[in-house]
Amino acid sequence: MIRLHHVPQSRSMRTLWLLHELGIEFEVVQWPFDKTLRSPEYLKLNPAGRVPALEMDGRCIWETGAITEVLCERFPETGMGRMPGDDERIDWLIWVHFAETLSQHVAALTQQHLALYDDAMRSPVVMQIEAKRAAKCYEAIEARLEGRDYLLDSGFSAADVSVGQAVYMARHFAPIEPYARLADWYGRITARPGFIASLPISDSERLYTRDYYEAWEA
Repeated sequence: MIRLHHVPQSRSMRTLWLLHELGIEFEVVQWPFDKTLRSPEYLKLNPAGRVPALEMDGRCIWETGAITEVLCERFPETGMGRMPGDDERIDWLIWVHFAETLSQHVAALTQQHLALYDDAMRSPVVMQIEAKRAAKCYEAIEARLEGRDYLLDSGFSAADVSVGQAVYMARHFAPIEPYARLADWYGRITARPGFIASLPISDSERLYTRDYYEAWEA
């Protein structure tokens, strides 16, 4: 049995979406976004105290990029990966891991807007810089999508899932509307049943209580 340890609206949503796209059987264990992830029980699954953690084939795997590669290699018939020797393998790997480039800026913004409860701890400068860095990532995606419906010429893949989920998170802090190709692509991939199934079921599960968080003025 494949078992995903998941916090809604976190990086583990990337793995949840991919599992739905693969069309395989799996279980989900949902954790709160709190110190429970630092408990001895959870640290046995992921020693960094973060999600996701994926139990499969008798062991536990962590880090979303690694999980994506392992799952796509385990289920190559789904077409979500690009196997070694495929002409698109390098581009697939680049975009699967580019998701973390964007996600690191989202993590900084999430900390500033949500995790720091005392206003005196928040930095308007950090908020603005990180939102601009997220927008620079949008520019890279926008350029890649010129003449393409998806990140790879051959069509939808786990690369779109990885980057698409990072964009889903980033949209809470940096709007995508100025980037026409990115916005069209995002609308196309988030209409897929796999994405919809990965969303929080109820408002009480949402990490982000707003659709958009405006950066403070310095």
